[in-house]
Amino acid sequence: MRVMTIGLLAVSAAAGCSRADTAAPAGAPLALTTTADANRAAGAAPVAATGHADPARAAAPAWREVTIPAGTALAVVLDTSIGSETSRAEEPVTAHLARALSVHGEAVLAEGTRVTGVVTDATRSAKVKGRAHVAVRFDTLTPRGDDQRYTIHTTSVGRTAPGTKKKDALEIAAPAAGGAIIGALIGGKKGAAIGTAAGGGAGTAVVLSTRGKEVSLPKGSALTLRLSQPLTVRVKS
Repeated sequence: MRVMTIGLLAVSAAAGCSRADTAAPAGAPLALTTTADANRAAGAAPVAATGHADPARAAAPAWREVTIPAGTALAVVLDTSIGSETSRAEEPVTAHLARALSVHGEAVLAEGTRVTGVVTDATRSAKVKGRAHVAVRFDTLTPRGDDQRYTIHTTSVGRTAPGTKKKDALEIAAPAAGGAIIGALIGGKKGAAIGTAAGGGAGTAVVLSTRGKEVSLPKGSALTLRLSQPLTVRVKS
């Protein structure tokens, strides 16, 4: 009986030692396990934070569309010089808005908005008849601060050189009068007729060999364009 009791005590002591070996040593720090650690250990997806707006989405500007009605006048300033003697049809032309454009009291196009087009006519003055003329039509608009390009429909803008009929008449008449005086000095009515014919012929020759005035629209010229069709543009809210 005493031998059996000693054997039981030995087995109990061995079991206690085994449990002590597997326990954490005294004074060792305890590892803290968080919910995120548990999720990672289990292979669960991380939980996204809520209650915060996306900064990129919040910073994106809002746009809306505004229609500029047909017939609206656009005041522009030329950035390209145009001349009946120097320009050719289909040459590119650029200009910019001289002032901001508003629709129903709201600013739609900023000052400096770029407009582009082409020369539609560049006719030199003729020697006998026909005055010089230049014309331009704008077909594209690019708002200031925006890369968006819009196709626009506008009426052509042109200039015609002033007429020179009165000046031509004076150029012909003055030599004719001088010729008449010379003819009178030569002698009698016959001499006067000869002098008039000679003088008149000289004046006509001068007019026929001289071109009329040319016309130009230099850089910085102010023009007014008018939309022939409505134009819808994007505007920041």
